[in-house]
Amino acid sequence: MTSKIPRKASASEDSLLRIFTAPEASTSTLSIIEQKLSQDLAGFLGNSIAALEKPLSEIETDFNAYQIPSDPKFVSDYADEIMQNLVAHSVHTAAPSFIGHMTSALPYFVLPLSKIMVGLNQNLVKIETSKAFTPLERQVLGMMHHLVYQQSDDFYHQWMHSANHSLGAFCSGGTVANITALWIARNRLLQPSGEFKGITREGMTKALRFYGYDDLAILVSDRGHYSLGKSADLLGIGRDNIISIATDEHHKVDVVAMRETAAKLAQQNIKVMAIVGVAGTTETGNVDPLTELAALARELNCHFHVDAAWGGASLLSNKYRHLLNGIELADSVTIDAHKQMYVPMGAGMVLFKDPELANAIVHHAEYILRVGSKDLGSHTLEGSRPGMAMLVHACLQIIGRDGYEILINNSLEKARYFASIIDRHVDFELVTAPELCLLTYRYVPKSVQAILTKAISNNDTELELKINELLDGLTQFIQKYQREQGKSFVSRTRIKPAKYFRQQTTVFRVVLANPLTSHQILHDVLTEQVEIAALDSEYLPQLLAL
Repeated sequence: MTSKIPRKASASEDSLLRIFTAPEASTSTLSIIEQKLSQDLAGFLGNSIAALEKPLSEIETDFNAYQIPSDPKFVSDYADEIMQNLVAHSVHTAAPSFIGHMTSALPYFVLPLSKIMVGLNQNLVKIETSKAFTPLERQVLGMMHHLVYQQSDDFYHQWMHSANHSLGAFCSGGTVANITALWIARNRLLQPSGEFKGITREGMTKALRFYGYDDLAILVSDRGHYSLGKSADLLGIGRDNIISIATDEHHKVDVVAMRETAAKLAQQNIKVMAIVGVAGTTETGNVDPLTELAALARELNCHFHVDAAWGGASLLSNKYRHLLNGIELADSVTIDAHKQMYVPMGAGMVLFKDPELANAIVHHAEYILRVGSKDLGSHTLEGSRPGMAMLVHACLQIIGRDGYEILINNSLEKARYFASIIDRHVDFELVTAPELCLLTYRYVPKSVQAILTKAISNNDTELELKINELLDGLTQFIQKYQREQGKSFVSRTRIKPAKYFRQQTTVFRVVLANPLTSHQILHDVLTEQVEIAALDSEYLPQLLAL
């Protein structure tokens, strides 16, 4: 039997022209490959397993080559390899049992619509490379601005498409959105005055000297996102000047403590540049008292920013919108559409209450971002970027407010249902109840719960510490084993519950945003965790021996 001789591709002007030309017939090679890829991807997305377990070290061997290949490769050969080596071992974030992170299933219509975005390859930095995408993005920002601030019709008619103003900025995610908001806050505080040209021209040292401050500070709860530290670093404020304020037993920032901290900073001649409220904390999903924080920001005459990267989508629910009361008082708000708005990755936004705010960071160049143009890049940190606003626009139009109302309500109510079955289960402990659709819990055998409760009531700190350390180990064992099995996935984090005297505690963390996640799956996740716990030979025996 003769062996099949592998095909070998070669580089030529004709072959290169072909890959840049749309296939004319449905029977062409590229058309067939495209159809096959769509079918294979649909098969992957239809799989209910969260992940196929293959050690990362083995996956790395498929990506070990470091030299750019000299010879080209046929698209069909590459597609086969990438399906085998990449797709097959990707995390199935759309699986109904993948409930550990803020990444969820996508509406299937975004796949074909994404082809429009990729195929047109618009660059939203300037009007010359985006044209119709520019007013579309401004419309989406107007819609999201109205969702938060609910201004009048005249307001949006005046400002939404104004060349010299902006209702917000699209960016790759919450990190860049938060950086942009605090960049604006810094520049407004240290703006030009008299002979001083402003921080953007003269820098931090001269700005502080001119305004008579010894330093700047940003106040946020100890649940603030790590991106705020990046912001302080990049803006020359310093990570140590992100002042973390303790949270109460409900994981909301203590406003009294924040006010006291601000007073102490004033005594040291340190100006509070901004207060950041969190609307949906990453670990526990709680919302700070935004109305109170807005009042404090007014007292301190500082910028008030709300990081609602995850929780902001809850505004789409009329039933639960009240959970974010006070967000409309913020000077700026971060929202990630790729979290609970079911848009693919890379669709973050920062919204500005005042259309003039973005002028604090405006920048121009001769060949691009000209004065008076409608180039979006003049008000953004990022330069070249794709037209992700199109996919947000698609979801807003196709799902609509009524559709989002159903999705958001179901997510929040599913989280409350899961909390109720955890509460009723004799061997589980609900650690933080869901305010939005995120909750934390852990596996604690019934007999251990009794001993732990007694230790706390007797003020037996040593026993309580020992029990919680063993439970930390057991939680890590269960979470890791469950992840490796691949049937379902929950994440884990470490928090400081008030009931355990702020001791670091390892907990399971669940986000219930996937509309495909059923009540039965939630029961199955707990059943699987009980079965896994019985396999532990290190921590569980010690706990049961107490």
